[in-house]
Amino acid sequence: MFTALIFIAVIGVLVVVHEFGHFITAKKAGMKVEEFGFGFPPRLWGIKKGETTYSINLIPFGGFVKIFGEEGEHRNAPRSFSSKSIGVRLKVVIAGVVMNFLLAVFLLMVGNYFGIRVGIGDETGGAAALARENKVQIINVVSDSPAEKAGLKIFDEIAGFSIKELSGKDSLIPVLTAKEVREYVADNAGEEIKIVVKRNSETLTKVINLPDRSIGEKGLLGIVPARTGILSYPWHESVWRGVSDSVFLTAQTAVGYYQLFKTLLLHGKLIADVSGPIGIANVTGQAAGVGFRFLLQFVALISVNLAILNVMPFPALDGGRALMLIVEKIKGSPVNAKVETLINSFGFAFLILLMVYATINDISRFF
Repeated sequence: MFTALIFIAVIGVLVVVHEFGHFITAKKAGMKVEEFGFGFPPRLWGIKKGETTYSINLIPFGGFVKIFGEEGEHRNAPRSFSSKSIGVRLKVVIAGVVMNFLLAVFLLMVGNYFGIRVGIGDETGGAAALARENKVQIINVVSDSPAEKAGLKIFDEIAGFSIKELSGKDSLIPVLTAKEVREYVADNAGEEIKIVVKRNSETLTKVINLPDRSIGEKGLLGIVPARTGILSYPWHESVWRGVSDSVFLTAQTAVGYYQLFKTLLLHGKLIADVSGPIGIANVTGQAAGVGFRFLLQFVALISVNLAILNVMPFPALDGGRALMLIVEKIKGSPVNAKVETLINSFGFAFLILLMVYATINDISRFF
């Protein structure tokens, strides 16, 4: 229940912020906004304030702003979307993407001020000397690995390894660096190990039979450990760090998507698991359980991902709508309304199928 509530709250913030960008930009441009909806129809509840209906709809994974004349009709009506210049319409279309980026900037500003958990490496100087609450954590779990089968999760803190002494008592070998984790696993290839992790307020001991060194590219255990610590900065430094962190995160996310689609198109395979609502909800719950700082970072990451996805020139997304406007500018006349509607319908259907595929993938992994 906790995970579901956190997930709904996170999705709600991301959707409202994104759609508010379209909403406020359209209003400022003098357009008539007919509806501001959270989720997709059918409608569950709605209230009309002024000329706009604010609604909550049955399918909660998204939202929309319905603008008068956005399908190309009512070109002679002064308050319609289609009556405005291409430049004004482009501003309205990309405003949601901009708002998602600005949300990430704000969250990372707050995080940098109050303290944000970052990778500090195994060294003792530099950032590690300034960080507090240092620990070794799991930042990735390889699919179908011994670690995943044993129930290890990202954000777990690795306290150490449990061994049995000659007296018969269990003793903990603590770890302070990611290197120590890797070395212990390598030294015990083909053996049974007991890894002790801290998750929220629990301390768990996982018994894992490591494969021998012939396992290949997945590694012996199937985790990526990293030493992390909390760093905080004065407010004036937090501002520019929030901006620079968001730019870096956006660039890295864009490169990741480029590699993903390049591999998919050229080789017909995915280089990463595609997560749907269940997967995102699961990780959201884990991030919230670790702490508010992690949740801030995770929401910033999702917001950047939402911005990058929406700006892609794909039908039914903001980038696809922007592309249609650019085509209109080049050809000197609007794209045929029926053709545009057909293209967007195919695009929307594809996105729904992708979400269904990702959801099935999530169910097979988590249940």
